[in-house]
Amino acid sequence: MAISEVLEAERPLVEDDVVDGCVDYKGRPVNNRSKYGGWRSALFIIGVEMAERFAYYGVSSNLITYLTGPLAQSTATAAENVNAWSGVASLLPLFGAFLADSFLGRYRAIIIASLIYVLGLGLLTLSAVLLSGSTSECQNTSCSANQFQVIFFFFSLYLIALGQGGHKPCVQAFGADQFDSQHPLESKLKSSFFNWWYFGMCMGTFVTLTVLNYIQDNLNWILGFGIPCILMVIALVVFLLGTKIYRYSLKGEEKSPFLRIGQVFVTAVRNWRITPSAIALEEEARGTLPHQSSEQFKFLNKALLASNGSKGYGKVCSAGEVEEAKALLRLVPIWTTCLVYAIVFAQSSTFFTKQGVTMDRSVVADFQIPAASLQSFISLAIVLTIPIYDRIFVPIARTFTRKPAGITMLQRIGTGMFLSAASMTGAALVEMKRLKTAEEYGLVDKPNVTIPMSVWWLIPQYALLGVSEAFTMVGLQEFFYDQVPTELRSVGLSLYLSIFGVGSFLSSFLISAIENATGGDGRDSWFANNLNKGHLDYFYWLLAGLSFIQLVVYLYFAKSYIYNRGNAS
Repeated sequence: MAISEVLEAERPLVEDDVVDGCVDYKGRPVNNRSKYGGWRSALFIIGVEMAERFAYYGVSSNLITYLTGPLAQSTATAAENVNAWSGVASLLPLFGAFLADSFLGRYRAIIIASLIYVLGLGLLTLSAVLLSGSTSECQNTSCSANQFQVIFFFFSLYLIALGQGGHKPCVQAFGADQFDSQHPLESKLKSSFFNWWYFGMCMGTFVTLTVLNYIQDNLNWILGFGIPCILMVIALVVFLLGTKIYRYSLKGEEKSPFLRIGQVFVTAVRNWRITPSAIALEEEARGTLPHQSSEQFKFLNKALLASNGSKGYGKVCSAGEVEEAKALLRLVPIWTTCLVYAIVFAQSSTFFTKQGVTMDRSVVADFQIPAASLQSFISLAIVLTIPIYDRIFVPIARTFTRKPAGITMLQRIGTGMFLSAASMTGAALVEMKRLKTAEEYGLVDKPNVTIPMSVWWLIPQYALLGVSEAFTMVGLQEFFYDQVPTELRSVGLSLYLSIFGVGSFLSSFLISAIENATGGDGRDSWFANNLNKGHLDYFYWLLAGLSFIQLVVYLYFAKSYIYNRGNAS
C-alpha cells in the first residue's frame, strides 16, 4: 500500500471517533482520528528515524576502517571492538525501553536519548580533531594514538551507544502507537507502517553509505563524524515540531507489567507442590474455557492458586496475568533461534568491508568506490524489495491466505533466514575465487596490492543479505511489538534489538576463538591481517552451515508457536 493511498484511506475515518487508551499533548482524550496520530504523525517519526540511522551508520559502517587506520589496530582486534560496541548498542535498548515503559514514557525518553546521542556525536567529532592534525598522514604511514585519545574516543563511542539505546526502541514503538490496533483500517495501516518504517530507515542508511563513507575515506574524519552530529540536532527539532499532533499512550492505573509478570513466576514457584487436579478445579471454578495456550507452560497455571491451594488466602494471579507471562516465555525459542542470523548480519560491516578493500574498486578513471559504501547495496536491495513486497506480494498472498499481512510474521522471518544462509554460501564461493586470483597473480605476499578482481563480485552477497533483511528484520520488529503486553511494546522492540546485540558478542567471541585456534606457531589465522593468507572462506562456510541448522530448529519452534491475541498476521 503506497503512502499516498494510505493517507487517502484515512480521510473517511469518523472525526469524533475516540481512540481508546490515547491522549493528546495536553492530556485530553483523542476524539478525532484525522487530527491526531495516523500517517500524518508517523511520517514525522519516520523522518526522525531516517536521520538517526544516517547518524548511527555514519559511525558504525566505516568504524573498522577508522580502527585499523588512524587507531592502527589489527584486523581481528578491530573486528572484535566493532562487534563489542555493536553488541552493547543493541543490548542497551533493553535498559532504555524499561525506563520508558516504567517511568519516563516514550516521548520524554526520546528527547533525553536524543540529547545524549548529540553529546556523544559531538565528543566523537572532537576526538577526531584531537587524534589527528592530519588524518591523511595517518592513512599512509604507521601512526598510533596516545592512551588519552583512545580512551576519549571509546568514551564518545559508547555514549552514542547509550543514546541509541534509549532512542531506537522508543521511536519505533511511538510511531506504531500512532495507529489503533482495535480499528479495522488502522490495524492494516500499522502492518504497512512497519514496512515503510524500514524503508525510510534504509533510505537514511543508503545516503550514509554512498555519501558519508566517501567523505570519511577521501576528505577527513572530522567532517565524517561532524555531519551526523548536525543531522541529529535537526532530527530532534523535527521530532519536537510534531508534538501537537502525536497520540500519547495513556498509562493505566494497574500495577507495572514487570511486577505482574514477575509475580506470576514467583507465585508459580511457591506453589510447586500443587497438583494438576487442583489447578483444573480452580480453572473450572473461574469458568476459564480450555484454550490451546493453556496447555503450554502448564507449571505457570499454579500461579492461579494461593499458596495453601485455596483462592481466599494469599496472592493470586489472574488468568490474564498468567497468559502475559506465557506470552513472554513463548518468545524465548524464537529469540534464541535468530542468533545465528544476527552473527551473519554482523559480518557486513566488518569482514565484507575488509574483503572489498583488497579488490579492484574502480568505477571510472581516478575514482574508486569506498569499500564501506558497498553496504549501500544492502540498503538498495531493501529499498527495492519493500515496495514490491508491500504493494505486489502482500495483496497476492492475501487472496490465498485471507490474512491481512499476506503471510504470518514467523513465515516472513523464516524466509529471510533462508536468504541469509544463501548469502553466506555466495560469500564463501566469492572469497575462494578471490584467494585463487591472488595466488594466480603472485599477490599472496603483497597485501597492499589490489587484486585484479572486480569488487562487483561482492554485490550478490550484499544484495541477498539486503533482501533477507526486508523479510526477517521487518518481521522481527512487527513480531516482537505485537506479541508482548501492550504496556511493554518498547521492551518488545528492545528484545528484537537484543538479538543483534547478543549476536554481535557471539560473533566477537567466535572470531576470537577461531583466531586463537588457527593462529600461533608461525601460522596465519583465518583472519590474518594479510587476508590473502587468511581463510575467510572457511569462516563463511561455517556461518552458512550454522545458518541452515538454525533454520531447521527455527521451523520446528515456529510451527508450534501460538500467537498472542490470536494475531497470526
